[in-house]
Amino acid sequence: MIFIDLTSFRCPIPLVKAKLALKSISVGDSLHILLSDPGSRRDVPAFFKNQGHQVMALQDDARQLSLLITKVDLSQR
Repeated sequence: MIFIDLTSFRCPIPLVKAKLALKSISVGDSLHILLSDPGSRRDVPAFFKNQGHQVMALQDDARQLSLLITKVDLSQR
């Protein structure tokens, strides 16, 4: 599992960094990311869900959103 704290970045940087990180892991592996920017909190989970990856919110409060994204083999869909 890779952990990335993206709370210091504003949209669209967190989405770009999360996409690059997901490319670097194997199918079945997970990315744990932290987000604080309102746009990123909305866009990042939506992007990965729309792509078909598994997205689970571990924490969602006023301060930050903690996501666990598990990479799925999209060629099997």
